[in-house]
Amino acid sequence: MSGAYILAIDQGTTSSRAIVFDGAFRSVAVGQQEFAQHFPHSGWVEHEPEDLWISTLAVCREALAGIEGGASSIAGIGITNQRETTLVWSRKTGEAVCRAIVWQDRRTADFCAALKREGHEDLFTRKTGLLLDPYFSGTKLAWILDNVEGARERAESGELLFGTVDSWLIWKLTGGRAHVTDATNASRTLLYNIDENRWDEELCGLLGVPMSMLPEVKDSADEFGTVDPEHFGAQLPILGVAGDQQAATVGQACFSPGMVKSTYGTGCFALLNTGETRVASQNRLLSTIAYRLDGRTTYALEGSIFVAGSAVQWLRDGLGIIGTAAESQKLAEASDPENRLYLVPAFVGLGAPYWDPDARGAIYGLTRASGPADFCRAALESVGYQTLDLIEAMRADAADMDTDGIVLRVDGGMTASDWTMQFLSDLLGAPVDRPQVLETTALGAAWLAGHKASVWPGMDEFAGNWHLEHRFEPQMAESERAALYAGWQDAVRRTRSA
Repeated sequence: MSGAYILAIDQGTTSSRAIVFDGAFRSVAVGQQEFAQHFPHSGWVEHEPEDLWISTLAVCREALAGIEGGASSIAGIGITNQRETTLVWSRKTGEAVCRAIVWQDRRTADFCAALKREGHEDLFTRKTGLLLDPYFSGTKLAWILDNVEGARERAESGELLFGTVDSWLIWKLTGGRAHVTDATNASRTLLYNIDENRWDEELCGLLGVPMSMLPEVKDSADEFGTVDPEHFGAQLPILGVAGDQQAATVGQACFSPGMVKSTYGTGCFALLNTGETRVASQNRLLSTIAYRLDGRTTYALEGSIFVAGSAVQWLRDGLGIIGTAAESQKLAEASDPENRLYLVPAFVGLGAPYWDPDARGAIYGLTRASGPADFCRAALESVGYQTLDLIEAMRADAADMDTDGIVLRVDGGMTASDWTMQFLSDLLGAPVDRPQVLETTALGAAWLAGHKASVWPGMDEFAGNWHLEHRFEPQMAESERAALYAGWQDAVRRTRSA
């Protein structure tokens, strides 16, 4: 497999990346480019669709230039993407009707609240595994149709298409020949029945979405289309697609029921593999599709935290108390543990298990002695507290699984901080495993494509190549852990009642 190169496109919330992996699952070439974020109103977050496309094209070309043979050495492309971010474009011209509405955007909170008052949430949850929250694509799509001039009429006449970022990129890469998505991305729209694996006419009707707009849904490893040679100099097949958190689940080789991964990027997302059994959460977690291969669906319980790494970005860009993200750990280590601060980073509301779109960020415990080091410590610790919220909910929902002996596999930029990972292990009272390959999201997309191309191995052999870089073991006394968590829960209560 030494020459079996796979190009993975990782289109994220703040940057687009492309990574070429060789047959030994090693990264051999990388391209990355940040793009602008737009915040036109409080709680609104947008991207220019062309920024997503142009940056993706640029980083792919950069990565391909870094390998011998360039595009001719690539056996297939895998795509992973920021989920729920919503785009609408013309079927004829490919021109987007407005900016993309990003997953973090909260503009549809009132619409979600109205649907709840009308008694529709149970129906959406039963069919999609999701809750009625602005996080998901369906209400964003409805907003575009109702607020962009002429959009609804154009959609009902069959002129407009809807897609998440994967669909948008595939449409552009294939010159408009393929309007497709995969089951993991479809499962995040509020429009897809995850038991029957189909778009749901009743749900589309409730949200006012013409079904003609929707992409064809494929397995996560499938034939999604062929890239026009004008882009990379070769006709490359797109063979794998998964939303970023599901791709990370694959990249972490969490293929067995009971395995858990948690990704720490802009937000934090923990997924518990529940196998072919869909578990209905009693603790406001999400039931979602982990991946679909050969027509067989594997499900997961998911906890979604909206702010993790972006809390550190806030320290840097909003408060200006650090120059780089790495400085946050140094300051946290220097802070006085007796000067305890709690940061509830509800900058765009609270995700699981609270699902409170109206909550806003708050800091508790401030004194005259509080300073930059304490703010950094509170920001890093907030990730641990939010993760514990999710793990406790998972343990309650999946009581039939061995979740008491849970080992958390972690990835994402924040996992480079030993201090943060040790605090996470201490707080969970469980081991935290950091793999040698931290690019697990891109690796998961690459495996889907490589496996479909028959140049990479099956699940068992791939899982056997997962290697531990460091295991963090809990060292904190149970009494201290309980006291810290009680303080966090009190801070969340105060924030939600403010």
